[in-house]
Amino acid sequence: MSRNPAPSIPSRAAPGTAGTPAATPRLRPVHRQRSFASLRAISALVLREMATSYGRSPGGYFWAIAEPVGGIVLLTAIFSLGFRSPPMGTNFAIFYATGVVPFFAFMSLSTKVAQSIRQSRQLLAYPAVTFMDAILAKVFFNVVTQLLVGYLVLSIIVLTQETRTDPQVLQIALAYAMAFTLAIGVGTVNCFLFTAFPWWQQVWSIVTRPLFLLSCIFFIFDDIPDAFQPYLWFNPLVHVVGQMRSAFYPAYRGDYVTPVYVFAVGLVLMAIGLLLLNRYHRDLLNS
Repeated sequence: MSRNPAPSIPSRAAPGTAGTPAATPRLRPVHRQRSFASLRAISALVLREMATSYGRSPGGYFWAIAEPVGGIVLLTAIFSLGFRSPPMGTNFAIFYATGVVPFFAFMSLSTKVAQSIRQSRQLLAYPAVTFMDAILAKVFFNVVTQLLVGYLVLSIIVLTQETRTDPQVLQIALAYAMAFTLAIGVGTVNCFLFTAFPWWQQVWSIVTRPLFLLSCIFFIFDDIPDAFQPYLWFNPLVHVVGQMRSAFYPAYRGDYVTPVYVFAVGLVLMAIGLLLLNRYHRDLLNS
């Protein structure tokens, strides 16, 4: 009987021979690819925002800053003629500006964020562009713009007039952080509501008109009668304006200012708005 031959062991092929399996190419992580795609989309949306808003007018982006700066300075000059004795300090211009600058920053940013989907509806039809890209582009563009507006307005007043104030940079930064967080939260919720229910934009415009008087721009919270203070305290803009004024008037304590409350309101609204947009943004685009 013949013995079965021992099984042959295949020899190990040398590198580069036909028997060697091809090396698997390294693939970039999906999240890194998505991050680069989002960055490109946000950059393109920011450039589009600049081109569509100010590209056709001479001066371009210059008017994005000059227009609100001129408006605030003009209002400050007009009201300074009628109110020579401010409720705080000796200069009405800086008192009024410390209230109106963060207020307008909130109103402008919240309005722009609320229009993110409606103004970028055509671009959002492409899979590479998401609603988050549109919102982040609006936030970046308008935050930078409002910071420049506030810097110019407040610097002009401080450098040209005797304000007797001592601006604290960190406290000013906190006031802006409160205003921007609140604005993004309100704008995100309204981004869903404006698109789903177009009539809500008119209702919101009517509802927010009294805010100019109810946000302590012309007076301070401490001068309000005690019977109304508990109700006005729930207006987050009262805390934003109070924080800005305490940054310029170190002697002003502003014990009522509660940054945690403003951040909580802004973040909760932001979470609600993002949840609604994540669930219904495709339906909104197709409606």
